[in-house]
Amino acid sequence: MTRTKTYSEAISLLNTCQSNAATIEAIRKSGGRLNEHAVAEMHDYLRKIGYQPNDLNKLNVVHITGTKGKGSTSAFTERILRTHIPNGKIGLYTSPHLCAVRERIRINGEPISEESFARYFFEVWEKLESDPKTLTPQTPQFPIYFRLLTLLAFHVFLSESITATVLEVGIGGLYDSTNIVPKPIVTGITSLGLDHTAVLGNTIEEIARNKAGIYKKDVPALSVVQDKGGEVLKEVAEKNGAPFEVIPTIPSTPLGLPGSHQLINASLAVALCSKFLSIQKYPFNHPSSSSTIPQSFIEPLASTRWPGRCQQVKQGEVTWLLDGAHTIESLRSCAEWAFAGDKKPDVLIFNCSGGRAGESLLGELLETGSKVKGISREELGKEFAKVIFCTNVTYTDGHFKSDLHANAIDPNDLSQLATQNALREAWLKLNPSFNPDDVHAVPSIQHAIKIVRGLGEKQVLVAGSLHLVGGVMEVAGLQDALSMV
Repeated sequence: MTRTKTYSEAISLLNTCQSNAATIEAIRKSGGRLNEHAVAEMHDYLRKIGYQPNDLNKLNVVHITGTKGKGSTSAFTERILRTHIPNGKIGLYTSPHLCAVRERIRINGEPISEESFARYFFEVWEKLESDPKTLTPQTPQFPIYFRLLTLLAFHVFLSESITATVLEVGIGGLYDSTNIVPKPIVTGITSLGLDHTAVLGNTIEEIARNKAGIYKKDVPALSVVQDKGGEVLKEVAEKNGAPFEVIPTIPSTPLGLPGSHQLINASLAVALCSKFLSIQKYPFNHPSSSSTIPQSFIEPLASTRWPGRCQQVKQGEVTWLLDGAHTIESLRSCAEWAFAGDKKPDVLIFNCSGGRAGESLLGELLETGSKVKGISREELGKEFAKVIFCTNVTYTDGHFKSDLHANAIDPNDLSQLATQNALREAWLKLNPSFNPDDVHAVPSIQHAIKIVRGLGEKQVLVAGSLHLVGGVMEVAGLQDALSMV
């Protein structure tokens, strides 16, 4: 049977490389270091598709990791570089995607086309297919999902002669599949925290040591001011021979991404871009001190877009308030944004990866929201007309859009709506006087959208999961809001 080599076929093959829920949880618990051969395997996969590690230096990489804000920092960085490199091609590799896999691989802010994705995907796939011998007996012939997309991004950017590349780490740093670029132009670490790993027994020092694995010899190694772990970053940088620098917070300035925490992310982006442009000899007005914003950076900082994060979209009678916040800290920031000013969400669509954490996550959302509004938590809870807890399944027939297919969801949990019912119970516990008939646990995003469509003029807050936000954007027809341009 002849392959069609369409985008749809590419996504189907890519999805065969997804890990199941148990494997993904094991990788997360390991901080990304589950496989001691991870980096060696990536080097072997890279060789199979026709490249050597030194080829990646041509991409002129800004490498970014951290626990919080690495995506926002990447977005600010990409926007500044795009403004300052005339006629350049700026590559951006991030994760996860919202509606389409190709969002992860952008050139000058735009996702690569379906046609380009399919063409480059099959060039990579067929080379891997023709060389079945693997590094170890345990190494799969085709790399797992994120590794394959990383290889694809490298292939796309090299084929397209990218001028500069903003490369966001997936998990951790040292063992991450992006960490095979021998000599980036500059590296940076955003705020460290225990949000994703506190329950796993990892200390902040261990997390810092892993993240600092992206620091390379003679490559500027930047970090924001850290509450904890900063000494470890400095120690690893010195051991790796990387000049280390802690970045001060820039003065307050208009930012395209809302939230007071974004000033920290923007500060790192300003420093990364200043280093990059200086090293690569692109002209820009050097500020008098490292805490001052170059004048030409002000506009790109203000015009930065990062879809699905504190994003407001008006669509007919519905105002969508979209934020993929999924930790205590990020939900606090989400609430500070979502309940501020004239925003008054009266419908909540929510999901998270584990129902057991639901009470604390929902509690933070309500607690912070009540402080912003100056009312009690109980009063804030009563302002919601409907609360909907849904799975990340896209459609009512139980199917995912192929780009959003997720093997990571436990099928037993899904069939019983275990997480969604646990979230429903948590909401009613937090809001004992709330009408139970107005709290829904539904099996798909399309179910949730149907409920919203019947409510008339509403402000709908969608939070708890970037996968949920992406699914809502897909089903509700908000794809135009995905642009970063």
